[in-house]
Amino acid sequence: MADPKGFLTTPRQTPQRRPVDIRISDWREVYHDFARDNLEKQAGRCMDCGIPFCHQGCPLGNLIPEWNDLVWREDWRSAIERLHATNNFPEFTGTLCPAPCEAACVLGINSDPVTIKQVEIEIIDRAWDEGWVQPQPPATLTGRRVAVVGSGPAGLAAAQQLTRAGHEVVVYERADRIGGLLRYGIPEFKMEKHRLDRRLGQMRSEGTEFRTGVNAGADLTAEQLRSEHDAVVLAGGSTKARELPIPGRELDGVHQAMEYLPPSNRVQEGDLAESPISAEGKHVVVIGGGDTGADCLGTAHRQGAASVTQLEIMPTPPSSRPDNQPWPTYPMLYRVSSAHEEGGERLFSVNTQEFLGDEQGRLRALRLVEVRQEEGRFVPVEGTEQEIPCELALLAMGFVGPEREGLIDDLGVDLDGRGNVVRDGSFMTTVDGVFTAGDMGRGQSLIVWAISEGRSAAAGVDRYLTGRDVLPSPIKPTDRPLN
Repeated sequence: MADPKGFLTTPRQTPQRRPVDIRISDWREVYHDFARDNLEKQAGRCMDCGIPFCHQGCPLGNLIPEWNDLVWREDWRSAIERLHATNNFPEFTGTLCPAPCEAACVLGINSDPVTIKQVEIEIIDRAWDEGWVQPQPPATLTGRRVAVVGSGPAGLAAAQQLTRAGHEVVVYERADRIGGLLRYGIPEFKMEKHRLDRRLGQMRSEGTEFRTGVNAGADLTAEQLRSEHDAVVLAGGSTKARELPIPGRELDGVHQAMEYLPPSNRVQEGDLAESPISAEGKHVVVIGGGDTGADCLGTAHRQGAASVTQLEIMPTPPSSRPDNQPWPTYPMLYRVSSAHEEGGERLFSVNTQEFLGDEQGRLRALRLVEVRQEEGRFVPVEGTEQEIPCELALLAMGFVGPEREGLIDDLGVDLDGRGNVVRDGSFMTTVDGVFTAGDMGRGQSLIVWAISEGRSAAAGVDRYLTGRDVLPSPIKPTDRPLN
């Protein structure tokens, strides 16, 4: 498989990031181009491991050793065919996925794993440049009509699969543009939106219909949605943000991350001259140490924040794989994203006790305390209270499920104990003909899981409507609930 000695002779190499002082002055993606011959050598590091555990690490079941081998042999045209066989949108996963496949790489047991994610993005970028990505409209139509509610990665994957299977598919999106979190939640420096727009162009040419500005459950009632379509796919995501109910939450200057990020993306779209929530000249505190927090961090840098501090209630993660997270699991490590590299301070094992305001009701500071874990609880450490300046606080603590009011309540689908939509092994909810995919049923998760679930739900819908079994399903159907 690939170069028999590549993993012995070629060290791991990834693209360099553009200098910090340059990249924080614009909103372009942060990486330099990667030379094609270097990339082919990196693909050649894929070893003949016998059992490719990268498959286990990838929820899509990507044929990673196969397209690594094809790239090393300079057969890029075949490589994109193998990549597209399992992944509708490798440009999304190639930029945004944290690459659990690399954590599961056999080479990674005692060496640096293969640069799987970089090979993936280079394959799809070249495929677009060469004109190899073309619309694939269906040869015949089924006469069945399917509604997909939500246009994030799960909804788009389901829609493309169902359109190609011959169904008439309409995607409903309540925002003014298609893309969901890909459009308004992911900053431009992580994924430039031309990647999304050209894929949407392909989908339109295949026959998928997109309707924006439609709030399903309000503008289009649940009854209308069901009566006008033969099946419905709920792919609205997990959009209910986790709250921080402490004193001072009502102060001017305290915002949820998803109140802060979309306006900055709209500036890049040309809708706004400047964001109504700006970090310029302010002391910013981001509460939450995950990817959304890092997105807020990078955005604040580009808006000219005076300082940025990111808080995490959990302890500092280890720098190497701990014994209780053995290969091939995805380890929780101390990672430095491009946003962290750009500056700011990271504080671990701290909890926010209170937002402090001035006489005009504006946020001026945060009161923090160090914490330790005792029997699964976070206990304040006496004598560690401190006050730090803060004029903009951003809550990036994750999401707790889909919004129930409106469509979910009106459809009458069952929810599990976490507030997510219950679905069976074919991704159908407890309401006949209504399916769900992505974070709405799974809970907040990775983009690669969203695409995987979108493809699997599409296969379930097609079986339901036609009785056939023609669409691939990364998550095999079962009789038991998936939740």
